[in-house]
Amino acid sequence: MSVIIEKIFNNTQLVSEPKAIKSVSEITKILQDSGVSPSIQRIKILQFISTNEVHSSVEKIYHELVTEIPTLSKTTVYNTLSLFIEKGIVNSLSIDNNEILYEKSQKPHAHFLCEVCKSIFDLDLNDNLLAIKEIYGNKVKKVDIHIKGVCNKCLNNK
Repeated sequence: MSVIIEKIFNNTQLVSEPKAIKSVSEITKILQDSGVSPSIQRIKILQFISTNEVHSSVEKIYHELVTEIPTLSKTTVYNTLSLFIEKGIVNSLSIDNNEILYEKSQKPHAHFLCEVCKSIFDLDLNDNLLAIKEIYGNKVKKVDIHIKGVCNKCLNNK
């Protein structure tokens, strides 16, 4: 393993932050602090992402919330998530160029995709790499690290 790779993966571990259910007032404050007008759709979408441990797609968010908000459309979910990304409220990721997944903004981390069960795990990495703002005179806006392999669960099921 190269020195650079060793530095990247030094103290690598799965991120396992328990996600507390946020109240409507907490979600409303997050939206207002970000300059976003809180509507019931925006509140519910952010509340879902904030409390859901999996990386969610527009389709999943829509199907989970449409029974609660019958007037919700996939377009509203998509547009809301685009606004949240623009305001830095959520992050988007695409692994394998499949669907775009969304997660609540949190400290920078990497993602591990199990190629067998398709589960995605958050990995806590060396913050120095993820905090790069400039490299070789180029401005860095975002660092994405995606690792693919087979998770422990799938390895043990073989």
